[in-house]
Amino acid sequence: MWLLKLAWKNLWRNRSRTLITLSAIFFAVILSATTNSLQDGVFDHFIRNMVSFYSGYIQVHKDGYWDQQVLDNGFERRASLEESITNHSGVISVAPRIESYALASAEDITKGCMVVGIDPKTENAITFLSDKIVQGTYFSDNEVQKVALLSEGLANRLNLNLNDTVILISQGYHGAMAAGKYRVSGIVHFGSPQLNDQLLYLPITVAQEFYSAENLLTSYVLSMNSDKNLKSTAQELQTTLGKEYEVMTWMEMLPEVEQHIKTDKGSMYIISGVLYLLIGFGIFGTFLMMMAERRFELGMLIAIGMKKHKIVMVLLVESVLYVLVGCLVGICISIPITWYLKVNPIRFGGDMAEIYLQYGFEPIFPASTDVWIFITQGIIVLVMGLALSLYPMMKVWRMDPVTAMKK
Repeated sequence: MWLLKLAWKNLWRNRSRTLITLSAIFFAVILSATTNSLQDGVFDHFIRNMVSFYSGYIQVHKDGYWDQQVLDNGFERRASLEESITNHSGVISVAPRIESYALASAEDITKGCMVVGIDPKTENAITFLSDKIVQGTYFSDNEVQKVALLSEGLANRLNLNLNDTVILISQGYHGAMAAGKYRVSGIVHFGSPQLNDQLLYLPITVAQEFYSAENLLTSYVLSMNSDKNLKSTAQELQTTLGKEYEVMTWMEMLPEVEQHIKTDKGSMYIISGVLYLLIGFGIFGTFLMMMAERRFELGMLIAIGMKKHKIVMVLLVESVLYVLVGCLVGICISIPITWYLKVNPIRFGGDMAEIYLQYGFEPIFPASTDVWIFITQGIIVLVMGLALSLYPMMKVWRMDPVTAMKK
């Protein structure tokens, strides 16, 4: 207890020195926490945009469907199956789909496309499809009319406008002949060129009728609040649904996107390393200043008989107090800063903003308020501060009192 009291009194004998040292530490926490919060926020924002394009966070198929994506590998829609999925705590929305390919024709122009039968309400809750409509209107919640939504690139290729007719020809379930004509009720723009050139949406009952596949689905698309527990959620769903179905995360379905994110994160780790290096030099500089100012004092204490190990213990407690208080203050200040950056994200303009908008991304850098960011950064700076505090202790062990007391 005497160590704690003595160390606390020593801190405030020179208020300016203490405030400078504490400032170096809590500014380090603020800087590292805000930087990592923005980094995680940008990646989370990117992932949310990617999965809201089409794939969702998780998809459920019949086992083997992903390797051979044909209607014959579909499964029957059952209320009990949907209930098993929606009852999972990590899932907030489930959208059924039936997907297959067809030839789309208008007069003498023909192009291959992917036909996606959707439930308008649940699909919109996951992919926000109605927000991507640039012409026309979205399906009603229980749409049964023979209407279609065309992606913008596909509509341009077929020279189709609103209320024109598109003819579809394909092979249906179990080899049945599939043919039908549909009125274009809306045109959808996707940021992804691949999706923008080939997607055609039908109401799910209309698509099932087209493919002679009553009550058949090829996938359930699942939405989550975030991807923090993505893998564990997928594993739990796989256990619940059994081997008859395959549960796939967006990382398994879009490996090239995951690889791109890993590459970007790798470069961010290098930047973070440089940041921690600068933070370390900042904290070390304050310890150097402290030792330079207290050199005479410490030399005198050794000269009058105080044991070096007791001085080291006092300096250790002082360093712990410096770093601990600085980290706690830094965390308390960084929380409202990152919250503000989440509510009011950084917006950018110019050519970069135009590129983001073309791909359907909002040109912003939002922050993440995940509690582990603050805890992790606080611990990192705490460990760095304690490691650097070894310098004053080593100086005391090697200190010669006569030399130390010389002006």
